[in-house]
Amino acid sequence: MTESPSTAVDRFLAAVSSASIRDCDAWSDDAILDATVPNWRFHRRGAAEIKDTFAGWFADPAQFEELERFPVEGGEIVRYLLSWTEKGVPHTAHHLHQLRVKNDRIVADVAMCGGRWPASLMAEMEAADA
Repeated sequence: MTESPSTAVDRFLAAVSSASIRDCDAWSDDAILDATVPNWRFHRRGAAEIKDTFAGWFADPAQFEELERFPVEGGEIVRYLLSWTEKGVPHTAHHLHQLRVKNDRIVADVAMCGGRWPASLMAEMEAADA
């Protein structure tokens, strides 16, 4: 028998990789998302709004190419490089989440997203790194 993830952050990360955000119970009803994405910053309030946003971000099953988790007082900081295939095209994204957790629910998420990078842009970045 497979055990379900044990913490709110575990459940969030499992939902990210399995593209099952809408079924995830990681957020409190009054949670706040403060997201910075390329050239923009926005806020979402409440579990339903956060799930709507993240369901678009994490619509396809994915793998963590890199994953670092840092426990902090009242929560966790999570940094990852995520890869997935979207409409036949490989993509990656680099995110950082500063998560505050209370009563086993995420109550606040300050998220930093570097953008969604298709394979062609990933190749450009790799060439620039060489």
